[in-house]
Amino acid sequence: MFKGFRDFLQRGNVLDLAIGLMIANAFGPIAKSLVDDVIMPPIGLLMGGVNFSNLFMTLKEGATAGPYATLEAAKAAGAVTMNLGLFINSIITFVFIALAAYLIAKSFNRVDQNKPQA
Repeated sequence: MFKGFRDFLQRGNVLDLAIGLMIANAFGPIAKSLVDDVIMPPIGLLMGGVNFSNLFMTLKEGATAGPYATLEAAKAAGAVTMNLGLFINSIITFVFIALAAYLIAKSFNRVDQNKPQA
């Protein structure tokens, strides 16, 4: 078992995996900023000025009675909320990251297919 693991480590797959994880980890905040700061504000504006980061439902009021103007105000009051806008932002961020990963994998496969065989 240890010999197989050592062979796996020496094959270079671990290095490729580590580099891929580092790139993905660095790309996540970029995609999140793209969604939160660039894509969602115009969509919210087109939908009548909705701020998706403040799109939430109050399930249980906190110490201070609602309605709450912002999600931060609801959390500060100790209210239990369902954060629909943050969930929508997370879904859109995931779609962008998945699309970027697909395009990168597709380009690597295209390069790999055009490589001359030894």
